[in-house]
Amino acid sequence: MTKFSKLMTGSALALAFMAQGVAADTIRFWTTEEQPERLAKQEAMAADFKAATGIEVTVIPVSESDLGTRATAAFAAGDLPDVIYHTLQYALPWAEAGILDTEAATDVVSELGTDTFAPGALAMANYEGETASVPVDGWTQMVVYRKDLFEANGLEAPTSYAAVEAALEKLHNPPEMFGFVAATKVDENFMSQVLEHVFLANGVSPVGPEGFQPLDVKATTEVLDFYKSIAAASPPGDLYWKQSRELYFSGNAAMIIWSPFILDELAGLRDSAPPTINEDPTSAALASMTGIVTNFSGPSNPDGAAWGDVRYFGITSDADTDNAMEFVKFSMDAGYGQTLSIAPEGKFPVRAGTEAEPKKFKEIWASLPVGVDRKAPLGDLYAQEMIDEIVGGLEVAKRWGVSEGQLSLASKMINSQAINRVVRQYIDGEVDAAAAVAAMNDELSKIN
Repeated sequence: MTKFSKLMTGSALALAFMAQGVAADTIRFWTTEEQPERLAKQEAMAADFKAATGIEVTVIPVSESDLGTRATAAFAAGDLPDVIYHTLQYALPWAEAGILDTEAATDVVSELGTDTFAPGALAMANYEGETASVPVDGWTQMVVYRKDLFEANGLEAPTSYAAVEAALEKLHNPPEMFGFVAATKVDENFMSQVLEHVFLANGVSPVGPEGFQPLDVKATTEVLDFYKSIAAASPPGDLYWKQSRELYFSGNAAMIIWSPFILDELAGLRDSAPPTINEDPTSAALASMTGIVTNFSGPSNPDGAAWGDVRYFGITSDADTDNAMEFVKFSMDAGYGQTLSIAPEGKFPVRAGTEAEPKKFKEIWASLPVGVDRKAPLGDLYAQEMIDEIVGGLEVAKRWGVSEGQLSLASKMINSQAINRVVRQYIDGEVDAAAAVAAMNDELSKIN
């Protein structure tokens, strides 16, 4: 080999090592939080992470509707990013497909402290004894109720079917006050979501480990009778999220079921959805009168359940594993306040704190400003017991099909709106309970 050839070979090797060094210190992060303000917060956190570790993070926005197809294509090409922020629906399928490095995710959870994570959020990502992806944040659906009216009438909080029905007897007085505003518009996803919550509360699911499982007649009849009672205490017509929010905000509804995205609106922080209970659309008066329940039970399931939606950090099989793990640990620890600040009203902490400071992140979260046209921390708007209830819902969060590995099938059943249609027929008196259960079982058994 000539001196020139040796020099070129040495230079090539040096460049190769340099390239490896750059690659090792740069990771790619896909996020579905692509709105400009949210993206800016993630880029700021990436800059903080680089300052702390020297590892650069390229933040890449991906539309949630495109995430599945893009991840599949990148996996086939061997070009997955290092970390993906993703919804619950991908955790187990991606683990099964080999897209996720479940060992790396499990190690991150262990290093941060398994006991510091909400058990419900971890359970949803359980994959063959490991954690498919690291839980990041979530929210639980809530029974929103007029706490002031409940207290004035000596009523227990609406934590169960029985407590709700007892409140209906006392508070339903239309048109001034409807006891409830139930979801009854069958072609709205809102009704599907509310119904899954009510079914879960009574321990009823249409899926088991092998796929479809017939709905239990007794427990499902209890669900139907309860839903009929709240529908009877609602205004007539096809009702969904819009009417339930409007009637609660005007002071004409005692209870509704809603997502936590109502919390800033309740406090008069969003001009497009102002409380109209008084003449001041910026007033936090209604917020001060409101209580919430996340864990809700029926007679066949005294422990109850919370309907939850959780988001995850997936470390991929193509990742620079060590650096990806460091980024996820930073985002869930030193940078966790920044992670939650992206949209605090819909990002409840799945880690309430650390082993040394068990309430650290819950307290940080409660101090983060929420709102659109005006800003205020949730901790200033709502009592500590309500903050505890909001965060505590993730402890017991559930969804159909998750623990059974049948989330995909459950999603198809929900999206078919078969349950919505039959429940509406039942509350309208078109079929009896036995026929309704039989009709749901018949329709759901054909979905695969």
